[in-house]
Parts: sequence; C-alpha cells; structure tokens
Amino acid sequence: MEQQFRTDLACEFIKSKKRLPDGAELSRIEYENGITAERIDISEDAAKTIGRPAGRYVTFSSGKLWELDGYALDEISELLSEELASFAEEMTGKRLSGDFSVLVVGLGNEKMTPDAIGPGTVSRITATRHLADAAPEMFKKLECCRVSAISPGVLGQTGIETVELVKGAVVGASPDIVIAIDALAARSCDRLASTVQLSDCGISPGSGVGNRRFALSKETLGVPVIALGVPTVVDSSTLVRDVLSMSGNESSSKELEAVLNNGKSFFVAPKECDEIVKCVCRLFASGIDRAFGITLGDYA
Repeated sequence: MEQQFRTDLACEFIKSKKRLPDGAELSRIEYENGITAERIDISEDAAKTIGRPAGRYVTFSSGKLWELDGYALDEISELLSEELASFAEEMTGKRLSGDFSVLVVGLGNEKMTPDAIGPGTVSRITATRHLADAAPEMFKKLECCRVSAISPGVLGQTGIETVELVKGAVVGASPDIVIAIDALAARSCDRLASTVQLSDCGISPGSGVGNRRFALSKETLGVPVIALGVPTVVDSSTLVRDVLSMSGNESSSKELEAVLNNGKSFFVAPKECDEIVKCVCRLFASGIDRAFGITLGDYA
C-alpha cells in the first residue's frame, strides 16, 4: 500500500517523488548563515500529475528559527522582504509605490498556539492605508505602500467562511494584492519551524491538517494572493513511520498501513511552540514591513 502523508510544503511533496515530474523545475541557492532557498516552478501539466496547484514556490531553510541569533534572523527577514516585493510586482504588473495597496490576512485561531502565526503577525504589522487620507503629509514622508491587515478568525469562532470575510475586506480596501499568512503542516519533523514557504497560487486554510476550507486565490477574491507560512505541526502517523525507519523497519504491514492511513491521526507540535510562534510572527511582520516600505524599526 502506498504511504500517504500530509504536508503543505511543495519541496517535501516534490522530493517524495522518484523523479522530478515533467513540467516541474527545482533550483537551489545558498546564502550566508546556513540559509538556503529552493525555488520550485510547477506548470499546469505538472500540477495535474502531482495534485498540487500550479505556480511558483520559494522555500527558505535555516535551521530552528527560534534558536537563530539576531543577525541570521535579520538576513532571513531581508530575503523574505525581497521575495515578497518581487512576487507583488510580478503578480500585479505594478511597481511598489504610495498608490500600491496590500491587504495582509492572518489566518488561523489565535487561541491555539500552533495555529496563531497569522493573527500574531497581523498584530505586529504596521498598517498605513488609513494615513493616506487621514494624514497625507505624514504618509508621503513615509514613502510606503498602503498596507491594511485583518484577522478573520476561523469558522468555529465566527460561523462565517474565511473567504467570505476576506472578500468583504477586499471590496472595502481594494488591494492590489493579498498576503495570506497561515501555520502549515510538514511531513518531516526537521522542517518544523525551520522552513519558510512563499507561493503565488493562494492557499486553502487548514488543508495540511485535513480541514480544507474554501481557497483564498485570485479566482475567489479577484486579486492575486501570496501565501506565506511556516510549518508548526506534523502528522502523528509520520512520527510512527519515522520511529519504524530508525529501528530498521523500512516497510510496514498492510494492517499497520491501513491504521496509519485511516485519517484518524492527530497532529503534534514542538514543545517550544510558544517561543516559535513569537519568533515567526516578529520575523514575518518585519519582512512584510520592509517589503512595502515601512522602516520604523528592525527585526528586534
């Protein structure tokens, strides 16, 4: 029986294949402080073959984010800001300026630590859209884009699908682009809180943990969507397989595979999850602020 695993990371899904699918391209760049970037381009044909959305994925790997020093985190923040700015300009065909509008959407449940990256990032974002009308002289001096941000919560809290709330915000704020931030699921424990993924093909909240909601994408919102996230949980069945592999049991019985693939597993987060979420939220907020011209402070 084929082993099934859940992951939101394109790099893990691509590498799980015996060979790179036709129409998929993978490249790798190494930076200082042990930071690497993997770029994956998936064509429409390749997307049909592998069951992942077509588009561009960029993955930064750095080791455990919450254990990095300020210099390494600052470098990741700078790399992240450069990619966000590049994505935004390429996806909209517009140059970043005071007329460019960005809506940051923090997905997830702020009351569940592993799922709180989206809301936590939004709480640290420097919103500037209102200044264009309320304080035009100040806004002009900032030389930044028009940034707005919301945390729509989750369906169980609001009774409203996230995409419906975000659609309302898009109508009201008229952004050129949406940045959707969410906690992700990984296949490998080594990826937890050590990988940052960006993509230009939107996001389906909760898809990595089997709780797929309506997608946030250009098709559903009417504007391009950048997805940004860090994996904070791993499927428990993955841990079982990893233990079996470490003990020398590379294969498992049909009965065990049936249990592992029955969809009733749970998800596990690192014990340092509180510190991880704080670190990632600061990192994301810093990267977004830098990308769209906010220079009120650094990563710290």
